[in-house]
Amino acid sequence: MAMKIRLARGGSKKRPFYSIVAADSRMPRDGRFIEKLGTYNPLLAKDDEKRVVMNMERVQHWLSQGAQPTDRVARFLEAAGARPKTVRNNPKAGTPGKAMAERAAKKAARSAAPAAEPAAE
Repeated sequence: MAMKIRLARGGSKKRPFYSIVAADSRMPRDGRFIEKLGTYNPLLAKDDEKRVVMNMERVQHWLSQGAQPTDRVARFLEAAGARPKTVRNNPKAGTPGKAMAERAAKKAARSAAPAAEPAAE
C-alpha cells in the first residue's frame, strides 16, 4: 500500500481548513484516511503557531514506515526541522506568459515607431 502524508480539505466555502492525514494514495483527497496527524489553517497569520499543528511523533512514525509527504506537507516538515531543506528550481517562474509577451512586443513596437519617424514642425 502506497502511503501519503497529505492535506484533506475541510471548512466551508471560501473558508478553507485542512487536516494533515496519513492516507492510502489511492483514496480521494477528502476521503478515507488512516490517521489524522495535525491541522493547517491558512487563514491565520504566517507567524501564528496555530497555523500548522502537527503530532511530530506520529509523523516520524509514518515517515519511517515509508509514507511520502506531498509538496505542501514537505514544506511544513522542513519548517519544523523534521526534514532537510530541498533546493527547488523553477526556471519558468519568471518568464511572462503568451499574452504578456504579446503586450510587451506591442508596447516595444509603439515606442520604437515614434522614435523612428521625426516629428514634422
